Amino acid sequence: MALDDTDLRGLVAEASVILDAAATPFVAGHRAQSAVRKKGNDFATEVDLAIERQVVQALESATGIGVHGEEFGGAPIDSPLVWVLDPIDGTFNYAAGLPTAAILLGLLQDGVPVAGLTWLPFSDVRYTAIVGEPLYANGVAQPALKAAELSDSIVGVGTFNVDSRGTFPGRYRVAVLEQLSRRCSRIRMHGSTGIDLAYTGAGVLGGAISFGHHVWDHAAGVALVRAAGGVVTDLAGADWTPTSRSALAGEPSVHARILEIAAAVGVPGEY
Repeated sequence: MALDDTDLRGLVAEASVILDAAATPFVAGHRAQSAVRKKGNDFATEVDLAIERQVVQALESATGIGVHGEEFGGAPIDSPLVWVLDPIDGTFNYAAGLPTAAILLGLLQDGVPVAGLTWLPFSDVRYTAIVGEPLYANGVAQPALKAAELSDSIVGVGTFNVDSRGTFPGRYRVAVLEQLSRRCSRIRMHGSTGIDLAYTGAGVLGGAISFGHHVWDHAAGVALVRAAGGVVTDLAGADWTPTSRSALAGEPSVHARILEIAAAVGVPGEY
């Protein structure tokens, strides 16, 4: 089923009510301890699990669209329509008592993010967007991103271990940040990909780099950035998709400059 803008506005309104309800246990559970160990030193809290159950049940009941969540999976990502949920993005921050954590919800249509919602309950900010319409903060339409210079921009980056391997080894990430630090105003590490992307869409950050590949970290924020007039690709410059192994978001000219820096650093596999 193809969705028009009216359909999308209705779905975002329904989802907003559901995320507002989820914000209550989110705030109440701050500093929750780990409940489920995941790969490496990652974990989920009991609150992650409870919020995902609550939001999935409510969304599927209210909208009839399946949900793919970080903790329990669910509807396939390649479904014609699917919600993509991260119940707590920034779980380490959340468990430690930091306020930099969010609820992320994106809507994919044939693999393309068409709507995004990012709730920051501790700062009482709610970002929503439908691609092709303005980004909204707490219900107020925000201006489209203005042209910016990388030298004047704050750039958000993901956390890492310098000795880590994988698709983007730690030493490759250090090389990117080394070059970026010489050209941007400031680098910030919030520990939440969703917050970095939301702030990029809102014009708080000029750009953001994510070395991760999880679709639930990115789907909502990609919609927010694109709605605001920004660009989201992977670090090789290809349009971001649910199968991308990285994400680079930014105001178009800032995005282009960061992409040049990444290209000059070289191939990740060489590090």
